[in-house]
Order: sequence, then structure tokens, then C-alpha cells
Amino acid sequence: MKIFLAGASGAIGTQLVSQLVARGHEVVGTTRTPAKLAALRALGAEAVVVDALDPESVAEAVARAEPEVVVHQLTALSGPLDFRHAKQMAAATDRLRTEGTDHLLAAARAAGVRKIVAQSNALWMQRTSMRLADETEQVEPDPPADLRTSVAALRHLEAAVTSISWADGIALRYGGFYGPGTSLSAAPDAVMTEQIRQRKFPIIGGGTGVWSMVHIADAASATVAAVERGTTGVYHVADDDPAAIAVWLPELARILGAPPPRRVPAWLVRLVAGKGVVSLMTQARGVTSDKAKRELGWTLRFPSWRAGFRDGMD
Repeated sequence: MKIFLAGASGAIGTQLVSQLVARGHEVVGTTRTPAKLAALRALGAEAVVVDALDPESVAEAVARAEPEVVVHQLTALSGPLDFRHAKQMAAATDRLRTEGTDHLLAAARAAGVRKIVAQSNALWMQRTSMRLADETEQVEPDPPADLRTSVAALRHLEAAVTSISWADGIALRYGGFYGPGTSLSAAPDAVMTEQIRQRKFPIIGGGTGVWSMVHIADAASATVAAVERGTTGVYHVADDDPAAIAVWLPELARILGAPPPRRVPAWLVRLVAGKGVVSLMTQARGVTSDKAKRELGWTLRFPSWRAGFRDGMD
């Protein structure tokens, strides 16, 4: 198949290019940075520069590619993770999940695309209970005010993609990425890893938020399976070992040879960083990925973050 991959130069995008090409697919990959074109071509993609927030740029690129499938992996979640940059990255990603999604859908419909696969997120499942969430449940409709815009952007993306009638529309709710190219890897510039080493990624409150993690290569293989076999709807993409932050973060620090993480009261973080961070660290729900394994035939290289953190970080 011919695949138009929007966001091909990101952590999951580069994994996807390699896996799709290896399976015989023809990939047209986009980047917003001309300097990344050569790297994408080296992976086997036809590489193009596209401004995802410019509807004419998107329409022209999709029309020229004539793809059967469009894969939406557009985010702006890279660069330094200080407070100012974090707010900028979140705002840019929100636009890509709203305006960027709408531009891709319009271009795909005009080009006769028959399947859309888009990136969503499993960390914001509705806070109804602490049991594992499946795909029948929704993204939180009433998040803390400081993250309301970002969570609403996820809800917009999922609704827009899965409601189309002219093609299969698939939203993949990924767990937390780790592994090569992510902020949680063995690379010296991996932001989250460096924060853990410097004890700047604390356990907030009781650390009771349950995170589902997924190795970046496993996330990409699930996406390939969705491209090849998925049908309209939502699929969760995470490993089989959801765990509270108070469990996985100290273990990761140990594997990295870092000091144990600090513990910070939830009330203090709420004052400094807002309610959204506290919710993620104390109320997040894990997810089950049984549907993806059953319907897509997806298998994980790292069924647990325990082995993945030890053997899959580089």
C-alpha cells in the first residue's frame, strides 16, 4: 500500500517508516524541518516538507502522494522540557490535534483515501475508577482547568477521525512511550531520563497514578497492524503491565543507576504546577490492549516495561 505518514521524523514516525518499508509498503513521510529530509530518505521514505497547519500545503502534499492510507503522528512534543517550552509544545500539539487533524481529513477525503490512522493518548482516560480501561470508555470529559484545552484536543481528534463515513477512521490510544528516540531512553539528550537521574521527576503524593507504558517499536508495530488490518474505532496500544508511578519510577531509577526519586506532597505540586500534573501522577488509569491483540494480531516484543526498561532503552 501507499502510506502518507504525517509526522514521519518523530520518535514513532521513524520507527514506522522502517517497519512499513520492511513490509513492502511505499511511504511518503512529512517533516516540518528540511534538515530531516535526508534521514527520512535514508530510511526508505519519499520525504516532503509540509506545514501541517496550512490547509493548502497539506492538500497539495496528499493529492500529489495519492495514498491509500493516511497516518497522523503529528505532535510538537520535542525540545527542552522547562515550563515555558512545555506550555509552547502543548499549545502547538493541541493545534496539530485539532486544526492539523481537520486539514488531513479534508485532504484525505479529496484524495479518495480509504483509511485514516491517528495518534491519541491513553493517559487521560475518564477518571471513573482505578480499574483498567478498555476501548468502550472515553477520554476524560471534565479534566482539570489547566489541561482542559489539551484533553479537549484529544477528544476532538478521536471524534473527528472515528466519525468519518467515507473511510475507516482509527484512533490509537498509546501508552507512555519509551525507547530509542523518545524522552525516556538511554540517549544523553533524553529529557525525561535526565530528569530522573537528577531527581527532578518526583513521586507526587502517593504516586498512585497508574501508567500503561509501551516500547516505541511495539507502538509502531501496532500502528502497522492497524494500517493493514484495522477497522473503524479506537484501539489501545500499551504493554500488559500497567503500574503505579510509585512502582515503576523507583525501578527505572534503579536500572538507570540514579538515586531514588524524591517524594513531593500533592498539595505543593498543585500550587506550583497546577491540578493537571497532580491528576496524571495520582489518578491516571491503566488500560488493557486486549482488543488490539485480538483484532489486529498484535504481539509485543516487550510485554512488560520491566524487561523493556532493562533491555530496550537504546
